[in-house]
Amino acid sequence: MRLIVARCAVDYTGRLTTHLPEAVRLLMIKADGGVSIWHDGGSSVKPQNWMTPPTVIETEGDPLERMVVRKRAGATEDRLDIRIVDVVSDVTHDMGEAAALEKDGVEAHLQELLAEQPHWCGDGFRLVRREWPTDIGPVDLMCRDEADGWIAVEIKRVATIDAVEQLTRYLERLREDPAMAGCQGVLAAQQIKPQARVLSESRGLRCVEGDRAVRRGEREPDLTLFVA
Repeated sequence: MRLIVARCAVDYTGRLTTHLPEAVRLLMIKADGGVSIWHDGGSSVKPQNWMTPPTVIETEGDPLERMVVRKRAGATEDRLDIRIVDVVSDVTHDMGEAAALEKDGVEAHLQELLAEQPHWCGDGFRLVRREWPTDIGPVDLMCRDEADGWIAVEIKRVATIDAVEQLTRYLERLREDPAMAGCQGVLAAQQIKPQARVLSESRGLRCVEGDRAVRRGEREPDLTLFVA
């Protein structure tokens, strides 16, 4: 993780336009590409601006004079343009794997369970590979269906609109390969937010929602285990 304390001004363009005037702020750049901008005022736990991964980060100058963070958001591009006036501190820390939140039921556990039992994601599904690589990040599960078609499965504990956007970006990359032009997407989660379900359906993505305890065989399934 890179932590930069600097006097800077920030302009955001994308779905709207915002401007943060010149002031001393903390820039937090995570190893996964996530970027957040903080100030030392008020009691809010929310950053002044942020961008979730995957992102493209470009820097200029030595010492640092400018940082541009870009992210595709559907047909548009979100962009943070950070103009650095003075760097107070610039340090990088290796947080290590132990820094990650370990909590029963997070995506890693769900991925392991669904990799062992891909039929929960769809009848006749069989696993080809976990963490299928793309140039913008790995797809959680890559499967084949009964007709031998490709299926990309994105797994979340709670699926939001961001999860739908992420799966959409993966499908765009995968379909660039003629052999995967017909690749379909499945969003699997313990809970899928209503807005995410509506957006998924509008994009032809299937939603799979169910209790992890059922998948582990700890109790019998409810009739409403999955909603497609």
